[in-house]
Amino acid sequence: MAKYSTGGVGGDSSGACELCGAEDRDLQTATVAGARLEVCSECAHHGEEPDRKKSGKRDDQRGESRKKKAAQNVAKLSDAQKVDHDWEEGTDYEDDPLPYLVRGYGDVLEDARQDAGLQTDELAAELEIEEDDIVAVEQGRAARANVGGSVIEALEERLGIELAEE
Repeated sequence: MAKYSTGGVGGDSSGACELCGAEDRDLQTATVAGARLEVCSECAHHGEEPDRKKSGKRDDQRGESRKKKAAQNVAKLSDAQKVDHDWEEGTDYEDDPLPYLVRGYGDVLEDARQDAGLQTDELAAELEIEEDDIVAVEQGRAARANVGGSVIEALEERLGIELAEE
């Protein structure tokens, strides 16, 4: 069964963990994000109040389904926090905030870079910044890519353009 499966929706018990889908494990009832689920011992830490007895009272199927979905999302987020990301190291974005950018800033950068006869990798090497940051700015997704203000300043200075609003 797929990870984060809800197993048997409603009152049916499939014998599988309703968060990770693991089968052939001892299950316990736990409340996760407001939903009462049958979970294995490995997923029990996601629960708010694990207990061993089943609830006699059930929400309607639609409400229970929503609660199970929320519980799965909580589990996914918790698992994702355990992953070590490269972007967590390096630039401290609180100390290097992205300024407000002018409308069409991506096109402005791309045109200026091309006018200078540079490829994204060449510009990145020259400025000693990540090529991915330049690509993100050109694609208009600087904020989503967590591009720092120092990158914007370096691009403006090198290409003689204005990307940030004053």
